[in-house]
Amino acid sequence: MTGRFDRLSLNTLTPEDKAVGVALGAVLAGAVGLAIFNPLTDDRAVAQTSAQAAAVAEKGGVSAKSDKAGTLSAADARAQGFKVPPRAVKPNEVIKLAEKQVGISEGKGGMTKFHKWYVSTPHAAATAERDGGFSVNDYKGAQWCNMFVSWLGAQTGVQNMGWDAYTVQHAKWFKKTDRWGKTAKPGAVVFFDWDKGSRGDIGDIDHVGLVVKDNGNGTVNTVEGNTENAVNKKTRDKSEIVGYGYPDYAS
Repeated sequence: MTGRFDRLSLNTLTPEDKAVGVALGAVLAGAVGLAIFNPLTDDRAVAQTSAQAAAVAEKGGVSAKSDKAGTLSAADARAQGFKVPPRAVKPNEVIKLAEKQVGISEGKGGMTKFHKWYVSTPHAAATAERDGGFSVNDYKGAQWCNMFVSWLGAQTGVQNMGWDAYTVQHAKWFKKTDRWGKTAKPGAVVFFDWDKGSRGDIGDIDHVGLVVKDNGNGTVNTVEGNTENAVNKKTRDKSEIVGYGYPDYAS
């Protein structure tokens, strides 16, 4: 399989449907500090406490800034799906982890360890509700390029990498949080449109990966999940790229 997870078109959602997704994201945020990685709202990041969560639901998604490294307990981090609590991470650490996954391919039913991880997180329930209210089990065997990128963030604890299964929403989150641009950087999350390429809009995005290197010749080296049903290294032409999301890496 190749491409974005597109279980339901967001264009079909009513304002009430979207409000439910925001409210659910807010509740989860109050419980386990979802602010660090949540692309659920149309503003900055979901609130971090129960009181703030209630305010988020009441104001339709206006929220507090993201959490900082070291403020989330190890137990809460694991409950969310992190392997380690959010911390200062350099791009090379994420790139090395991505490269170690090269060769991992789909098993029975199109499943990977990236599907299993995503479905196990409370965030999966929130994104499923946001995108139409389907079962988290529908993520099993679905398009998984964005689950792979999200897994990298969870395993390393990089801040504000965003977790999602839907490439369009993930890209929108990067843009809304002022982490979006057109420059290839090591460790950036790279978004592709196979039809319009660099002329495409965020809503046209089909696929996502991780930048390894800008080759300086109009191409970018990447590591991508859900490419030929596996994790693979690729060299992509910049003409295929809509834009990049920039996690908060350590300098």
